[in-house]
Amino acid sequence: MSKQLVYMTAGSLEEARQIGAQLVTDRLAACVNIIEGMHSIYRWEGELQQDREVVMIAKTTRDRLPALIEAVKTRHSYDCPCIVSVAIDSGNPSFLEWIGREVEAENASPSE
Repeated sequence: MSKQLVYMTAGSLEEARQIGAQLVTDRLAACVNIIEGMHSIYRWEGELQQDREVVMIAKTTRDRLPALIEAVKTRHSYDCPCIVSVAIDSGNPSFLEWIGREVEAENASPSE
């Protein structure tokens, strides 16, 4: 089961906490790290934007990734939220196994 890191941004700490908690509750992510204080510069609808954002980094599996993306999109305040995934090549085997156990489908909550 391939493990993934998922990088996301949110417009506020409260939004990031709500999304992160729901992802872990629904077993779409084993863990979500939240990092405050990011400054973003980007172009949106032809205009240069500068905003403060919050970074979220989730640990999940490739199998759970589509459901995680959909869950974030339905809860997110942005029209086009940043959600990008990177495969984990290697790491602490015990930690990687833990990720898999935490997001296994048979452990998934009945709300899915």
